Amino acid sequence: MSLLVVGLSHRSAPVSVLERASLSTDAQFKLLQDTVAAEPAAEAAVLATCNRIELYADVDKFHAGVAELSTLLAQHSGVGLEELTPYLYVHYEDRAVHHFFSVACGLDSMVVGEGQILGQIKDALARAQELHTAGRLLNDLFQQALRVGKRAHSETGIDRAGQSLVTFGLEQLAAGGDVTAWARGKKALVIGAGSMSSLAAATLARAGVAEIVVANRTPDRAERLAQILTEGGDTDVSARAVPMESVPAELTRADVAVSCTGATGLVLTAEAVAEAVEGRTGTPAAFDDEAAATDVRPLPPTPVGTDENCPLDLAAVQQAPVQQSGFSVLGEAAVAGMDAATLEQHAAWVDNATVDRRPTARRTPEADAELITALAATAATLGRIPERRGPEPVATLVRPEPVLFLLDLAMPRDVDPAAHRLAGVRLVDIESLAEASADAPMAADVDQVRRIVADEVAAFGAAQRAAHITPTVVALRTMAAEVVATEIARLDGRLPGLDDKHRAEITQTVKRVVDKLLHAPTVRVKQLAAEPGGAGYADALRTLFDLDPEAVAAVSRAEESTEKNAESRGPA
Repeated sequence: MSLLVVGLSHRSAPVSVLERASLSTDAQFKLLQDTVAAEPAAEAAVLATCNRIELYADVDKFHAGVAELSTLLAQHSGVGLEELTPYLYVHYEDRAVHHFFSVACGLDSMVVGEGQILGQIKDALARAQELHTAGRLLNDLFQQALRVGKRAHSETGIDRAGQSLVTFGLEQLAAGGDVTAWARGKKALVIGAGSMSSLAAATLARAGVAEIVVANRTPDRAERLAQILTEGGDTDVSARAVPMESVPAELTRADVAVSCTGATGLVLTAEAVAEAVEGRTGTPAAFDDEAAATDVRPLPPTPVGTDENCPLDLAAVQQAPVQQSGFSVLGEAAVAGMDAATLEQHAAWVDNATVDRRPTARRTPEADAELITALAATAATLGRIPERRGPEPVATLVRPEPVLFLLDLAMPRDVDPAAHRLAGVRLVDIESLAEASADAPMAADVDQVRRIVADEVAAFGAAQRAAHITPTVVALRTMAAEVVATEIARLDGRLPGLDDKHRAEITQTVKRVVDKLLHAPTVRVKQLAAEPGGAGYADALRTLFDLDPEAVAAVSRAEESTEKNAESRGPA
């Protein structure tokens, strides 16, 4: 087994890189074809979701495989290899299996425990089978990953550790409140009719929205989803389909919009969102920075720091007469009412244009006497002690309650991130979901799932190692059967008068002898091969019995042909 995975996910790369590296369906097909055409790879499958892009392959050389798969990912994603490389991770053999099983169980998801990844793995397998890029290894791997994921969800409470990305996103829109209470009676717009959009629509329907409008570039899919929602027996939601051209108008009517399309550009620009808010409220939707600019009040005048960060009150004494104590006009007048430490700060500022605020400055009685004399003279001149006061705090701009809620689950994103700044809009996208889920609590069931993953990885490795020796064992038994047939034919030549009954008895006896001689070695070699480091037993068996390598390869090809016929019926 030489399983290699090269990929990037929300754990290794920022959303901006994931967004640019996302693969369209056509790009995934081309990537698969180019991967199996490359020298190191014999099989390939791509798992591409909104927060991960992973290329799985069966390779015969590790370093060459890593270089080739990384280059192919860069070529088909459109992100340069130098830029992409720092965000790539690599797993090999058992570590690759462990990673994939963890992904299947939802342990590596943005929201721990979400179950949608199983459907995405199933789609990835179907895609590889359609192109015939998945052979024995990847078929076994993906089928087993699906079983492991289902086992994790059925035997543990991993579902309680997190929710689907849709549910988590709706919770963020509801600001942590009860989603059902927040959604009740709202009008929803769902843009897209794929698996994620369908899940979002179904979740909104169960949450109690009054209406769902589905917009999609393919009208048939939108109508089919709307029909399913309307005819569903567990909700009474009203659903209808509209063309994509109707999205701006429907956005004006909607309270919440969920978008998850395969578009390569923005589906909702910030300007379109602003127009929708204006259509709902009747007033232009300002960006937060614009609103803040119109609300800024000038600070009250302050005498502190008005002359290039001077710490003292200078403006109040600009007309004071010159004193003869050696200070400048401004400095001399400003020292009125100040203690010796503050005067030292002013002296440092005059000298260096900076304020030295070190508390450990040392003073002498003589210096204090001189400062007090200067202070008395200044106070006599002014007739008062100037005030010092700081600026009054400016009131924080309060963001208005949102009138439009946006959930962007697409990668690359469908909604302009500038909509974050629109007053009256709450936008949750993949990036904000990643930030919100970074500190999400882990359920105790996660440990149990990890144990399941570890056990399943060991079992998968043992099965693969045992399967690796199977063609050799089959070839050995085939060779033994041929030897028996040859010797029986030779016996017929020597004893032409042998009747059928005796001939059959002799033949059966010879076969039993051969089977008993081969039984213990073949059973034992399978057991040994299943253990770590047991791959060499197949080579030893071929050497000891002088097996024809082509005969072993022919058995492998026959098994793969049988497996492909079974695959044509579709993944489990």
